[in-house]
Amino acid sequence: MEAAEPVRRTSEIEEITNLYVIHPIASRLTPLFADLHISPNAVSIAGMVFGILAGVSYAHYQDLRCTIAGFFLMIAWHVMDGADGQLARLTNSQSEFGKIIDGICDYVTFIAVYSGLALPLSRQYGKWVWLVVVAAGLCHAVQAAAYELQRQEYNFWGWRRKSAALPELSAKPQNATAKSPAQWLADGLHRLYAKVQVLADGGTGRFRKRLAAILQQQPEQDASIRRRYREVFAPTVRRWSVMSSNYRTLAIFIFTLLKAPLYYFVFEIIGLSMILVVLLFEQHARHALFLKGLEAAE
Repeated sequence: MEAAEPVRRTSEIEEITNLYVIHPIASRLTPLFADLHISPNAVSIAGMVFGILAGVSYAHYQDLRCTIAGFFLMIAWHVMDGADGQLARLTNSQSEFGKIIDGICDYVTFIAVYSGLALPLSRQYGKWVWLVVVAAGLCHAVQAAAYELQRQEYNFWGWRRKSAALPELSAKPQNATAKSPAQWLADGLHRLYAKVQVLADGGTGRFRKRLAAILQQQPEQDASIRRRYREVFAPTVRRWSVMSSNYRTLAIFIFTLLKAPLYYFVFEIIGLSMILVVLLFEQHARHALFLKGLEAAE
């Protein structure tokens, strides 16, 4: 029987506010949700409700009370977003459909917050603000997909966690005839999102194929190769946490406190996009060095 995955996320690559604030709170709620037979998807949706309310609050960011309320509602969303994954692992109920629901709830939260800020900004500056906000949202989607892929790759290659595996992007899903329409939809959306992740990552297919081949050719070295992978890539993945939603939540709060949320969207488009490019170059260089070391040892 395969061992269950840890309830908490991988600590050595975890973003610091998650590690010490968000996930400890979520871990206290998770057993309660399990005892009440609340599903992970219900927790995801509850978090989305907090996110929508945060967007409503930020629509009135000129009022300091609304800005503070928006920030704490976003914190509540983060807690629920951490608890749904912990609950799924605790109850061994992970699924592609659950991942899609979680992802949709995350994106709805930021759509609500971005739209909430865009409404007063468009009244102040004009409707062109919506173009800036939409551009920022698209940049956000690409950056978030690339960051999540780094976490998945680390958990898959470093810890061999099957739930972190990318779906086969070209082959048809297995047991297709036995799947319900909802499962078909979940599989399709999961595969589509995985394609977006791979594109956002700049393409590291060669690395995945070569590492998989080395692990298959040297099964006796599996544990040592994965341990080496963790040693090499954990610091890099931690640096990728600048792309996490936690720092966006903090940045939105700071810019709205300064009554300048428009500059947040500019930062999203220019600043974070430049950081993404730097991180991708670093990651690809580290991939090449890692493979070179493994191939030299063959």
